[in-house]
Amino acid sequence: MDIGGLQKFSLIDYPGKICAIIFTQGCNFKCPYCHNPELSNPDFYEIKIPVDDIFSFLEKRRGKLDAVTITGGEPTLQADLIDFIKRVKEMNYLIKLDSNGSHPDVLETLITNNLIDYIAMDVKAPWGKYQKITRSAIKPEIIKKSVELITKSNISYEFRTTVVKSQLSTDDLLTIGKNLENSRFYILQKFIPSKTLDPKYLKKTTYSDDDFEKIREKIEKHVDKVVVR
Repeated sequence: MDIGGLQKFSLIDYPGKICAIIFTQGCNFKCPYCHNPELSNPDFYEIKIPVDDIFSFLEKRRGKLDAVTITGGEPTLQADLIDFIKRVKEMNYLIKLDSNGSHPDVLETLITNNLIDYIAMDVKAPWGKYQKITRSAIKPEIIKKSVELITKSNISYEFRTTVVKSQLSTDDLLTIGKNLENSRFYILQKFIPSKTLDPKYLKKTTYSDDDFEKIREKIEKHVDKVVVR
């Protein structure tokens, strides 16, 4: 595992649980608004944290932490992710995985073998704009498969979209909502230009609170619960 960061304590990343957050290095998407450039751009990588150090920390925190969130970067790029998660599960931690959905085969293995308890998947755009917004060659069919795997599973999940106004129109957001038809939980995340992969995006904005509320109400016709965060 290429681990670029460890947050030892969080009350907000795993709903209702106290967790630690592990940040993996590397991502196959190059979303310009990405707020973790030090995890997605190799030029900004920091020194890796040894896996043994992670497990030593988790051993000491048994009984004090409920869960471990694995995020990135994109964790499913890690060749030893499944073995890593198995070892963490053996320590009786709950596992939350953050993913961009680009490797449904990995998600399927994790779901089928009951290795994750919660998954948060980013849905970047309507299918037709996926390559443009992620600056990648990803095929939308791959993302669709991940969405289907998650919605048909019995684990807790959320879908979420970071909203940059210049990238996603209100119609785009409604289309995403329709693409997530009958999903349980969808989060519209306000873009905050504090740190971005593409410096030009530090000048970008998101929608007003009133606009978000109107968008939320429309999407909620398709998704069970929609929140703005």
